[in-house]
Amino acid sequence: MDKTRIVSYFLNKRRKEINKYDVNPEDLQTKVLINLTKRAQHTEWGHLHNYNNIKNYNEFANSTPINSYEELKGYIERMRRGERDVLWPGLTKWYAKSSGTTNDKSKFIPVTKDSLKDTHYRGGTDVVAMYLGNNPNSKMFDGKALILGGSHSPNYNLNKSLVGDLSAILIENVSTFVNHFRIPPKEIALLKDFEEKREKIARIAMNENVTNLSGVPSWMLSVITRMLEISGKEHLNEIWPNLEVFFHGGVAFTPYKSQYNQLITSPNMHYMETYNASEGFFGIQTDLCDPSMTLMIDYGVFYEFIPLEDIEKESPRIIPLWEVEIGKNYAMVISTSSGLWRYMIGDTIKFTQTKPYKFIITGRTKFFINAFGEELIIDNAEHGLKAACEATGAQVLEYTAAPVYMDAKGKCHHQWLIEFSKEPDSIEHFSELLDMSLQKINSDYEAKRYKDITLQPLEIVIARKDLFNDWLKSKGKLGGQHKVPRLCNTRKHIDELLTMNY
Repeated sequence: MDKTRIVSYFLNKRRKEINKYDVNPEDLQTKVLINLTKRAQHTEWGHLHNYNNIKNYNEFANSTPINSYEELKGYIERMRRGERDVLWPGLTKWYAKSSGTTNDKSKFIPVTKDSLKDTHYRGGTDVVAMYLGNNPNSKMFDGKALILGGSHSPNYNLNKSLVGDLSAILIENVSTFVNHFRIPPKEIALLKDFEEKREKIARIAMNENVTNLSGVPSWMLSVITRMLEISGKEHLNEIWPNLEVFFHGGVAFTPYKSQYNQLITSPNMHYMETYNASEGFFGIQTDLCDPSMTLMIDYGVFYEFIPLEDIEKESPRIIPLWEVEIGKNYAMVISTSSGLWRYMIGDTIKFTQTKPYKFIITGRTKFFINAFGEELIIDNAEHGLKAACEATGAQVLEYTAAPVYMDAKGKCHHQWLIEFSKEPDSIEHFSELLDMSLQKINSDYEAKRYKDITLQPLEIVIARKDLFNDWLKSKGKLGGQHKVPRLCNTRKHIDELLTMNY
């Protein structure tokens, strides 16, 4: 019995629905919005904002304010302590502890039963549906899926209420069908100590027929390299000859791609990006030849967007999906079946097409460098590093960058702290190439670098092995969905790292 073909057959109807996203997307999104407000009309939030009377987008926008985590934190705290019908109907038992922070405090994102069903798990199913549609000869269900996750802990000691990584909440509630094809077992997958978890996963997984991987590229790479160390093998396909796809997300894949290509030499290997955050599942790379992801517009998520140039304004322009323009950077605003209403998620995206809506993630609204008017975003950094690595053969494992502010002579520059898995022959040449690439990509950066008048050449500090992991470990954030802040407009993170770089 060809298990993969049977699964693909049952997912064919869903593939057809996704392939029709270019037909009446405004109607699809409006239907989502009206459904969300109708379901929430009898909650405290729904009563406060008259959701029983919402009939269209304009009424919703006029009745509901834009919210950051600070505005919703009080409601969420009450939900965590057991109050019902606050932001969403019923009792919410699960909370994703986000690695994004506000004033260095964790955010606790509600994960309702409805959002698990209509967003997170639906996204996972659709990833498989689109992959199998693009790869009719796939045999992924003939083997196992290695799925990496974080951990969770009790929430205020309330019965069966949990707080932790979203991945841990998903594993805790996953269906029996998925469990049949998944490794490691739950008791190992949910271990808190990442180093212990990595060791146990590596030893278990190397004896399984793994056909597909799911997880954050940095943490999956850590497990893979440990498994190769134990086995003495050079390439992963020597251990898993039937490995065919890595479903990845959480951080940009660009810095890791060359390393994966070296470790997995099979010509049948595929990489498929997903946009699955604590707040929801938003995008899938539906065409493996196109790096853009398709925005999933019929989940329990309604989308709005703020042009990046308006983000700091007191009254920013806010538009629905059907008014976005190709090529512009937007901050994403979501309303979801987890009770997040007009919530600024903190990510920035750029649309590459509108029929259907496809986009790339360009960065974070708080993770950028604009100390001198250069407006450097994460997308710039990723492409600049990629160009420098391709020209020198170097490989970047982790990095962060921050400004060095003006000295008495008015000199200032950007400082990059980079952990290489393969260092370039000349760090000076690598720095020059990175600097030149950033100037080609970003006209504001180029203008500030003109004749070294405003901004001096960038500086690269080589990080010792495992510096970033040690830093994350010191903060209790090793493993799971935690990630290194790539760019920062202050020196807080980089100075902490530099003190450990010995």
